[in-house]
Amino acid sequence: MSAQTTLILLKPDCVSKGLCGEVLKRFESAGFVIRGMKMIQLTDEVLKDHYSHIADKPFFPEVANFMKSVPVIALALSGDNVIERVRTLLGPTDSRKADKGTIRGDYGGDMMVNVAHASDSPENAEAELKRFFKADEIFAR
Repeated sequence: MSAQTTLILLKPDCVSKGLCGEVLKRFESAGFVIRGMKMIQLTDEVLKDHYSHIADKPFFPEVANFMKSVPVIALALSGDNVIERVRTLLGPTDSRKADKGTIRGDYGGDMMVNVAHASDSPENAEAELKRFFKADEIFAR
């Protein structure tokens, strides 16, 4: 196993439904360590950068409006193979396809309203952590 740090964004649906504590509890119960956490209001500029792979799609404005609707909570989460293990704990991106017992299966609604974003690779985790956290906002434990 390898120690990694990943980015998690607790999305507007998670925040507005008061599910942040439950999601954090599941992450900590799985043995992950919170190394950074903050609430932020996302901007069009950050969203275009973060979602650059879909920024030219016709549905992007809907995604951007959703992600700006309520401040999100950004987490820097560490642990052995955290990227893969968090994605398993969350379940598939489309909550309608997620098994009960996964975070998205229990609390998500669909492809966009799915509780959390999680980095999908070590390279993306590194870039995404830099996008949402300054170096002095991620702490060692």
